[in-house]
Amino acid sequence: MTRLTHLFYAIGLATTAFPALAAPKIYTADATHTFPRFSYSHLGFSSQQSTFNKTSAEVVFDQAAKKASVDVSIDMKSVNTGSALFNEHIQAPDFFDTAKFPTATFKSTSVAFEGDRPVRVDGNLTIKGITRPVALTVTSFQAKPHPMMKKDAIGANAYTVIKRSEFGAGAYAPAVGDDVRIDISFEALAQ
Repeated sequence: MTRLTHLFYAIGLATTAFPALAAPKIYTADATHTFPRFSYSHLGFSSQQSTFNKTSAEVVFDQAAKKASVDVSIDMKSVNTGSALFNEHIQAPDFFDTAKFPTATFKSTSVAFEGDRPVRVDGNLTIKGITRPVALTVTSFQAKPHPMMKKDAIGANAYTVIKRSEFGAGAYAPAVGDDVRIDISFEALAQ
């Protein structure tokens, strides 16, 4: 055999003798199962809960390497408070100002794992053009083949608490609670 033949033979053995290393997978949010919600105290009478109906997200996830990144975009005009009148009111400049700032974003800066599951996602939340660091606590996580879609899938629930006044949306605080809990239910399919 020639030297070149030996080289190709060695390369062939090397690539078949070692299993392929797991690579990060890109997951895109399933829009029918991904909903950010927010809740706050309304004059001390009740905890009001609202949701956003249009959210897109991409997660890069490598379970073997315990690495991930998260990039979320929320259509603020898709807010659903349960009242058409209040949907309009909450989009005014005192609150979301969706005419100027139609989108909110979250971009991760780090993801902490316990074992092979993420438990905390640190990142930057931008609302009304104001960016602040936040930490999402992951309360549940699943990575497995989707039984209906026949693709790898991930799903999670996570939450954080912010002060809305820090994002230029502090109208009527503190009578209407300044602390806002944000919960997100998330499902995504591998691309």
